[in-house]
Amino acid sequence: MDSSQFGRRVNYWRTRRRIPRAEFARLMGKSLRWVEELEAGRRQADPQWSVIQLAALRLSITPERLMAEAVEAECVGEREIDAVRAALQRHDVITGSCDDSSAEPIPVATLYSQLTYARTGFQAGHFAQLGTEIPVLLVDTTHAAQRHEGDDRLAAYEVLSLALELTEAAAIKWGDTEMAVIAGHRAVTAAERSENPVIMASAARHLGDAMTNHGQAKAGAEFVLAAARRLEPDLLRSGPDGYSVLGMLYLKAAMAAAAASEAEDRDPARYARRVPDYLDEADEHADRLGSDQNRLWTAFGPTNCNLYRVASHVYLSEGADAAAVAADIPAAAFNDLPRERRAHLLTDRAIGETQAGLREEAVDTLLEADELAPEEVRCRPRTKALVEDLRLLGVGTAESRLRLLADRCGLPR
Repeated sequence: MDSSQFGRRVNYWRTRRRIPRAEFARLMGKSLRWVEELEAGRRQADPQWSVIQLAALRLSITPERLMAEAVEAECVGEREIDAVRAALQRHDVITGSCDDSSAEPIPVATLYSQLTYARTGFQAGHFAQLGTEIPVLLVDTTHAAQRHEGDDRLAAYEVLSLALELTEAAAIKWGDTEMAVIAGHRAVTAAERSENPVIMASAARHLGDAMTNHGQAKAGAEFVLAAARRLEPDLLRSGPDGYSVLGMLYLKAAMAAAAASEAEDRDPARYARRVPDYLDEADEHADRLGSDQNRLWTAFGPTNCNLYRVASHVYLSEGADAAAVAADIPAAAFNDLPRERRAHLLTDRAIGETQAGLREEAVDTLLEADELAPEEVRCRPRTKALVEDLRLLGVGTAESRLRLLADRCGLPR
């Protein structure tokens, strides 16, 4: 690590810890000018280990963490999003047809492994890479569903539906809600052809999410609730997988109701009143499941139910309540969640803190999310909009930390 990199890392952690330069200089036993030159990269060309150790001590982190390279986030480009859109618009993908080639279809187990790799990347907060992985997955799973026979065909439709769910989820992260709705509809169709009620419920919750994000919250709520009523007997007989997707249907219903309340002018309370009921229903299925689990990449369990309580409070502009629920989530349970879920919670919490007037705290919460999953903060349109709002509102002593984050988000100064 050269002097400029080391200086940037010191500056990053000093601002994160809210230590003024003058105070940090005293802690280091150096002059203010020394710290200014250090952070500007004009000192310590080859940082001495003693300086690294002392700086880490004063910043309350390990030397290894201080010296670690800052995580970069490469946001998905328009070319990759266009490639996913083009895959969804292909004749064979839309119709489920394929050529008359005698080539053997890819084994379902292989496709499932490819899906698992992509889904694992999503849950780790790596959304850009999906722009190249999803098109191949969509074409291969579509062809497999057409060419396989018997039980393998049903299993191929399961993987196709799950691949389309991933497309929907990625499109939400990219801010393309129209693509999300298209993928969500296709996922539901493929799920029905799989004849697996667990896959049907999983696809339904994704479509409900897409509809909510696309401004169709009322329809989204009605859709997921209809799916829950229709599939509940089969899901309860399906064990933990069924409990998980059934609980997620009610969580999506809660979010849709909260969004519908926000959009309703005449009687918003009519929808808002339903939110706690749907959350309580999800809690019952989480209790039935017994613990936080990640079946079918739901991350469903008691902790994820609390994440949705935070998100619903945010939708209802109840920022103080959102921040309070987030603060009460046990650290151990939080740390066991997939990285994407943790970063999503932190960004929701930051929105709640902003709503509650706790703007300095919101900046620190966003910085925590940025360290955890940079793409969730620097690439998502909703989070970048929050950073811009905070700049306009003013954040007091967090100004320098916010400026650091805005630069990483690529926002103009």
